[in-house]
Amino acid sequence: MKSCFFYMSISMLLISACTTEQSSIESNNVKSNLTGKLIITGSSTIAPLVLELARKFEIKHPESRIDVQTGGSSRGIADVKNKVADIGMVSRELLDKEIKTFTGHLLARDGISIIVNNTNPTHELENQQIIDIYTGKITNWHSLTGKDAEITVIHKAEGRSTLDVFLQYFKIKNKQIKPDIIIGDNEQGIKLVAKNPDAIAYVSIGTAEYDIKQGVTIKTLPLNQIEANTHTLAKGQFPLNRELNFVTLGPLNQLANHFIQFAVSTEANSTISEFGFVPIN
Repeated sequence: MKSCFFYMSISMLLISACTTEQSSIESNNVKSNLTGKLIITGSSTIAPLVLELARKFEIKHPESRIDVQTGGSSRGIADVKNKVADIGMVSRELLDKEIKTFTGHLLARDGISIIVNNTNPTHELENQQIIDIYTGKITNWHSLTGKDAEITVIHKAEGRSTLDVFLQYFKIKNKQIKPDIIIGDNEQGIKLVAKNPDAIAYVSIGTAEYDIKQGVTIKTLPLNQIEANTHTLAKGQFPLNRELNFVTLGPLNQLANHFIQFAVSTEANSTISEFGFVPIN
């Protein structure tokens, strides 16, 4: 009887193994049936993260292709509206008029930090001092740090959500800004500040934090005595924060639907955190 039981158990295991293998094959067939190409355009803040999410998604679904292009949140909105992109990347909350037209998909949260070169003796700037620097009322570091050096003011180009959120928070208009350099994406600002000990800029906290970990010679400044990092962002403490969104128009095709579901799932949380952003889940 023992011998019979042994052989029967082996048979059951073999049947179970075959069933599991068949399920795996069927699962892979489902993945391989997800084909096509997505075009995603917009925010340069979100783009590096989405590129990595796209890479991981393509590994899971090798017959799919995802093309990620930057150009600012305004481009993301316009491209989706004009149906030249499937998904737009927008690094701010959607406006009321946009909510009526588009569907928003909250991807993560980010903040905007003032950055200076890490050799700059400044440890914190008051809100009014930041306003005065950007509107040309303070042009030299001497009154702030004692160092006699002209301040190089780095500002964002129009169409960038980082600019819109910055202006809204400090309650100033773009025409009031007196910039020395106008940039497009966060990395441009970070590279300029890393090279120039007298420069100042405002960039994504996530991008700045990621670059600092890589040894880039910048530092973030607190705002209202609250440190600018993902820890204070996650707790909802840092005041200059924003949403990172996908936007779509009309019904989603199968590929777009699957990619967005993947990007906002808990499976993507570790990737989102690696890029210095705060996952929504």
